[in-house]
Amino acid sequence: MTANAAWSKDEIMSVVAARALRGASTCFVGIGLPSEAANLARAIHEPDLVLIYESGTIGTKPRVLPLSIGDGELADTADSVVSVPEIFAYWLQGGRCDVGFLSAAQVDRYANINTTVVSRGEGKPEVRLPGAGGAPEIAAHAHRTLIVVRHSTRVFVEKLDFVTTVGFGSGPNDRRDLGLTTAGPQKVITDLGVLEPDPDTCELTLVATHPGVSVDDVRAATGWSLRVSDDVVITDEPSREELDTLRDLHARTKEAHGAA
Repeated sequence: MTANAAWSKDEIMSVVAARALRGASTCFVGIGLPSEAANLARAIHEPDLVLIYESGTIGTKPRVLPLSIGDGELADTADSVVSVPEIFAYWLQGGRCDVGFLSAAQVDRYANINTTVVSRGEGKPEVRLPGAGGAPEIAAHAHRTLIVVRHSTRVFVEKLDFVTTVGFGSGPNDRRDLGLTTAGPQKVITDLGVLEPDPDTCELTLVATHPGVSVDDVRAATGWSLRVSDDVVITDEPSREELDTLRDLHARTKEAHGAA
């Protein structure tokens, strides 16, 4: 739990991430933390939000958090199930997804992400991760991208061990040079605060901290010299409704899958 608060760091991260989906109509959802936030948003802020998963489910309304994109819960509660090529070619590459919601093993200062491999140092075997999945296409073709991830120096690194998914490359012109016409990553929500790209340099900048978290706390958890906004705000604490809904979702998931 956060000091003097009745909620945990993970809970406020998911709540703030869910709030970032206000006003969205379609969301291409990654498994894990993005799925938790997207389903919380649909339950509270955006009941008409259409959730799309890369396995081909459209308008899914899971009662519990899915274990993977192949979880039957997604198909059972979907408005429609189509082929994977249709999901990517028609829905995503066709520009029909407002938001892409991703997580990462590593993030750099330009919101590029790594979900492929992490180096353990000289003489040690690399750690193999799940890989790209649909993340590169989601970040390329969704109108805007959100990233939700826990904040530490192992995650927020100076240099990625592998570039799986392009955020802003090495600066403000890279998306244009690659032929990418969408906005790219617009928020990175963590268990410490919220970062957004600087409008001129595209470098991630701290714009908000969660209650009880200092700017120095965020700096210490970041593997580069973090840019900080001149007017960092404090995010609103989770409401009773947000907490109750999130905890109920976790309880149902635990009952269904036997794990939190």
